[in-house]
Amino acid sequence: MELGAHLPLIDFGDGSRSLNELVAYATQAEALGFTFLCANDHLVFSRPWLDGPTALTAAIEASGGMTLATTVALPVVRGPVQVAKTLATLDRLSGGRVVAGIGPGSSARDYAAAGVPFVERWQRLDEAIAALRALWQPGSPAFVGRFYSTEGIVVEPGPAREAGPPIWVGSWGSAAGLRRVARLGDGWLASGYNTTPSDFGERLDVLAGELEAAGKQPSTFPNGIATMWLYVTERKRTADALLADVLGPMLNRPLEELQRIPLPIGPPSA
Repeated sequence: MELGAHLPLIDFGDGSRSLNELVAYATQAEALGFTFLCANDHLVFSRPWLDGPTALTAAIEASGGMTLATTVALPVVRGPVQVAKTLATLDRLSGGRVVAGIGPGSSARDYAAAGVPFVERWQRLDEAIAALRALWQPGSPAFVGRFYSTEGIVVEPGPAREAGPPIWVGSWGSAAGLRRVARLGDGWLASGYNTTPSDFGERLDVLAGELEAAGKQPSTFPNGIATMWLYVTERKRTADALLADVLGPMLNRPLEELQRIPLPIGPPSA
């Protein structure tokens, strides 16, 4: 098992994030032995939120040899050509250290801001992943679908790796989602605040069957869990308030749901 650190993109009322803070965070994470440095993606949110891919790029030099992962990037919201260009640049500047975690996102506000129908997110995601692969692999056939086409489009310079960054497909673990992971992905990215250890194990078994049906080897198919909301405090009241007053409203989740999931919030001993 490898551990990743998530860049502190969200302003929780302690002041806007700075470049120095991101660099110091990445430097410390690398020194502590974390192997992934991650950032997720929103255009608009209930709290101030730095742009994820931009933040990862700013932390490249401080990240040492860590893998840089989007957990997840939103090609449907941003557009597959824009995401292909951004992650190709990140992969090239980092020397081929990018994992492209890709998902539709769960925020209808992002879709409204981008002028994309939220109800089309899954159909568009399937096409967006195919478009990313076509854009990252020079000489491959263009992708032409209902929503996107890469005909006549060349992303230059391309990624550092010939086939482009591996694509880990984000899914909370539904049957349809795991079929999509097996069919289109190079890895599975699960949601840390939508699962428990036992639930995750059960879904891995389901994914193994889907991978075999897709002609892929389950034992070599990677997976990851993001994002594990972390807050260390010795005061139970403070921990409860974080769940009830901050995370619950931000994630639009009832307190009871968040309490069921073993998020690392509370004293170090917990």
